[in-house]
Amino acid sequence: MIRHRLAIACQVVLLCVLVLSTTYAQRPSTRATTNSFVPTPRSVLGFNPGDDRTIADWSQITDYFNRLDNASDRVLVQAIGQSTLKRPIIVAFISARENILALNKYKDIQQTLADPRKLTSATMTGPTSPERALNQLVTNGKVVVVISCSIHSTEIVASQMSMQLAYYLATAEDANTREILQNTILLLIPSPNPDGVDIVANWYRKTLGTPAEGTEPPELYHHYAGHDDNRDWFMINLKETQAITRLLWKEWYPQIVYDVHQQGSTGSRLFIPPFFDPPNPNIKPLLLREVGLIGHKVAADLQAAGFQGVLTNALYDTWWHGGFRTAPYFHNSIGILSEAASARLMTPTTITSDQLSRSNTRGMHSALEATTNFPDPWPGGTWRPRDILQMELISARAILSMAAKYRAEYLREFFALNRKSIDEGSKPDEPLAYLIPAGQGHDEAVAKLVGLLIEQGVEVFRLDAELHLGYGPQMLQRTNSANDRLGTYRKIIARTTEMQEVPAGSYIVFLSQPQRSNVLALFEPQIYPNRLTSQGEAERPYDVAGWTLPLQLGLDAPAVIGIRETPAERKLTLLKDVNEVRSDLALPLKKGDESPIKNPVRGTPRIAIYKGWTGNMDEGWTRFVFDTFNVPYTSLRNDEVKQGNLVGKYDAIILTSQRSREIIDGNSANTTPREFAGGVSDAGVANLKTFVNEGGTLICFDVACELAIKEFKLPLKNVLEGVRSSEFYCPGSIVTIDLDTKENITAGLGSSIPAYFINSSAFETSDPSVHVIARYAKSNLLRSGWLLGEDKLRGQIALAEVGMGKGHVVLFAFRPQHRGQTWATLPLIWNAISSARN
Repeated sequence: MIRHRLAIACQVVLLCVLVLSTTYAQRPSTRATTNSFVPTPRSVLGFNPGDDRTIADWSQITDYFNRLDNASDRVLVQAIGQSTLKRPIIVAFISARENILALNKYKDIQQTLADPRKLTSATMTGPTSPERALNQLVTNGKVVVVISCSIHSTEIVASQMSMQLAYYLATAEDANTREILQNTILLLIPSPNPDGVDIVANWYRKTLGTPAEGTEPPELYHHYAGHDDNRDWFMINLKETQAITRLLWKEWYPQIVYDVHQQGSTGSRLFIPPFFDPPNPNIKPLLLREVGLIGHKVAADLQAAGFQGVLTNALYDTWWHGGFRTAPYFHNSIGILSEAASARLMTPTTITSDQLSRSNTRGMHSALEATTNFPDPWPGGTWRPRDILQMELISARAILSMAAKYRAEYLREFFALNRKSIDEGSKPDEPLAYLIPAGQGHDEAVAKLVGLLIEQGVEVFRLDAELHLGYGPQMLQRTNSANDRLGTYRKIIARTTEMQEVPAGSYIVFLSQPQRSNVLALFEPQIYPNRLTSQGEAERPYDVAGWTLPLQLGLDAPAVIGIRETPAERKLTLLKDVNEVRSDLALPLKKGDESPIKNPVRGTPRIAIYKGWTGNMDEGWTRFVFDTFNVPYTSLRNDEVKQGNLVGKYDAIILTSQRSREIIDGNSANTTPREFAGGVSDAGVANLKTFVNEGGTLICFDVACELAIKEFKLPLKNVLEGVRSSEFYCPGSIVTIDLDTKENITAGLGSSIPAYFINSSAFETSDPSVHVIARYAKSNLLRSGWLLGEDKLRGQIALAEVGMGKGHVVLFAFRPQHRGQTWATLPLIWNAISSARN
């Protein structure tokens, strides 16, 4: 099958981008419905998608798709939820008319293929074997393909492209399109971030013809997450992620997911898989082969169409779980990413050969050097939004063509991968399940963990009676000297010596289920390989190196390796939604969009979170955490900081992780409208210092500690500042911190907890006036991820408090609220705020 498809990938392709000279396209009479004409994007927008210096906002995009729905029997548009700021999230189902009329039938087929246990007599027509029933499903089924556009809203072109792609599929009558429509069902998402599309469109229109034309907006393009809206696909914090996760992994179970992105301007013109190393060990090898095969088909079609600068096998890897295109691997689906070179939003840009010669990344030495994975470099010149749009259209059509031509093979492979997950769940010498014991004292965290597992299709059972289990924590064990710069580790299960009784009310997640890879990827600790450049520096991963979910949430979730009771003897209930868990734990039930979590802060301190005009994701996630936990706060802007009298308004001010210069200087007035230029200024720094001296509490996260330490001349030093990655490197990993339990800030916590370190800080001091609240552990430091040069972190200060005048400064060397995931360290924030004056 793969050999045949590779041959197809090398065929010359007919360019799918049509020059549309008419306002409407006549629909064939055999498919005519109430409306006889399908509107072109130009007839609705007044311009062609991709035209220079034009942009369609979300209302225009949804209006076009609704018109297409009304005019074409190949298109059905549905709203699947609302964005954070209440805009509709839509998906367009595109397929042949007869498929659109039978969507429920095909959804049922998908759900059976996704869970082979459903292939029972109930799914068979008459007396037949399971194999014959599978053949029937494969014969009748369609490959479900998801194409998602512009989750990162400054990567705006794909949202515009979505209209052109939909129009093309709604009107074209060539043989290849008919095959696509007959054999696939496309779920086209114009953007999973409608709010961001409008933020970017409004900013672009505001700045057209000014020095700021083509720049990024001075705010996050997702209300909370900004760019990190594509870092939420296992935590499922955001409303957008929740809606699309439900669509994909509770309803439709696509075989292929294509996530359309843009990258920087001065590298390759487009990246497409195969990906770079390392792969995640929980991704099935066949999926990686299929990803590469589709990627090569796309690359071949782009080359045949005359596009230069297509790159494969570089930069982007498959290690990390939490992205739109990486999550599918853990659901046994194929995830494809493309990254086109960006213009200046919708404004053309000129790229010189000198810029290209200086562009290099993992797997590409220079954007001008031809290599096997980059055989035809682009020489430079003018780069337009339409260039991006055309490459994305060709890529989308190539993927759809592969899905259509090999429909039966994709369906059969999908079923086989899910069957393999079930069968491998009971492999000897490996965990049978993971246990979430009752009575941990962190009920909200338990509800969050179980709820997010259920949301993404993982089966979780409640113990209705005790079970006898052999279990133990799964952890990392270092296999070489702790003084060696490069650590080597293995995973071990520190099991109990005999079966232990586990009480009713606990939860268990069996590995014998289609979601086996997902469960392993979320529960077991990660060991990122030691990868160094030829110069001995650390090779930067694409995203983080470790993310083990129970650790981030501060929960025990030991691996189960033995069960005394037979399946018939076990009294278990399969959970359906998060409110079942909340009811079990006597927590308030979730109703609508409001968070049911009780405010954990004691008293009524007046809290401000600093918010500049540079779009700081750490600030956005802090607001998200405070809103989720119903902690009131005020966003503190630059002008208010510069005006002073802060102690009369606030008891605690939080500086989230952001460089001192960004806080003080902000945006340049040369490229930013005046109202968004500048930072707090030196006067604002002086006012923050006065705030502390007069009794306020200043709380700093990670790199924001730099401002307090240097500007206030605090007696601490960041020992990692200026250290080369050849000596120390820790790019997004879970480490252990040891707490001084006598301090108010550690109230209610044990002597050690997991914390998240993402190229963070570590302090030292010889001044006895510094209250050291937590230190990085001296042993068993790395819990999940990658840590190079452990000796530079062991025993250093992770959390400190410094008195200054009548107030004090709290310095978190790490991010205690990272991406809204690190619930284990959130109590430190609540306690620090509660300790502020009231």
